[in-house]
Amino acid sequence: MTHIQQVLWSGFVIGLLFGAVAERSRYCTAGGLREWWRDRNPRRAAALLVALAVAVSGTQLLDAFGWVDLRSSLYLQSAFSWLLMPLGGVLFGYGMMLARGCGSRTLVLLASGNLRALIVLPALGIGAAVTLTGPLAPWRLALMEATSVTPPAPGVPDLLRLSAPGHVAAVTILVLGLLLIALIRLRLYRYPWDIAGAVLIGLLIPAGWLVTGHIGADDFEPVPVESLTFVAPIADSIHYLMLSTGIRAGFGVTVVAGVLVGALLAALAGRRFHWRSFDSPGHMLRSLGGGVMMGVGGALALGCTIGQGLTGLSTLSMPSGLAVIGILLGARLAVIMHEAVVPGQPAA
Repeated sequence: MTHIQQVLWSGFVIGLLFGAVAERSRYCTAGGLREWWRDRNPRRAAALLVALAVAVSGTQLLDAFGWVDLRSSLYLQSAFSWLLMPLGGVLFGYGMMLARGCGSRTLVLLASGNLRALIVLPALGIGAAVTLTGPLAPWRLALMEATSVTPPAPGVPDLLRLSAPGHVAAVTILVLGLLLIALIRLRLYRYPWDIAGAVLIGLLIPAGWLVTGHIGADDFEPVPVESLTFVAPIADSIHYLMLSTGIRAGFGVTVVAGVLVGALLAALAGRRFHWRSFDSPGHMLRSLGGGVMMGVGGALALGCTIGQGLTGLSTLSMPSGLAVIGILLGARLAVIMHEAVVPGQPAA
């Protein structure tokens, strides 16, 4: 196989594993935050910290030993928009709570028989495409240029001027701290399946970097250095379904396909596949609006809860930190404003 074919098949396998693990462990940022804030149950929220700790450690080790050049990724560019990063994050976080799941979770729900995803996913994809390459693109680019700033360094390791040994030591301390918080204070040790699922999902982030940044490295036709993210890839997947004879699938498209297949197989194997739909027209409108907000917000913030919350933060990028803060603020605002509207509904 060519290096491009290896990247595409590897992306499908990574997506397959992500879909199966996320379906089995119910890994979900929206559901975890809602359970923590509403029910004071930190179980799934703590799993997010475990996944982040594993993603950061694996990614930074790859970078420290020169296996992947993270500075070629979009997360460590020399400039970023101080406005669009947090603003897009707020829009995405708010929409995520309205739709009761982010893009990756919606793919898993669709594969397990949730027909609501047939509204959310196209809305997310179209919202992202309109913002990235459609009518809103000139406005986005103009705002980006007007609010662009250049930080002293794109990532924390560069800012602190860490050598390779110091880099590894600092990452180890960070990872141990996150794991101790999640395992002891939040008592995640009582839920071994949650820990196992979070660790596996965290490992898939450096796996994605390794596939695109190492296997995909080629002097004549290099593959873009990226890992898991789901806003632009969902839009690209819709585009590919319509024009597959004229365009070529990328890493993100094969990951999306793999997530659907992996989650479907896991749901069928565990007898958790069953058809579900909307409870009311209002529920459908909230899901539709949430999907559009996720698409627009994710395009502005250059990522989602996986694309920025795990992949972006795994590079220790400061702009990714701004985007994640925006996502958390938007999600919190949505819970405060809408919990009274949709009381008693289970978390995604």
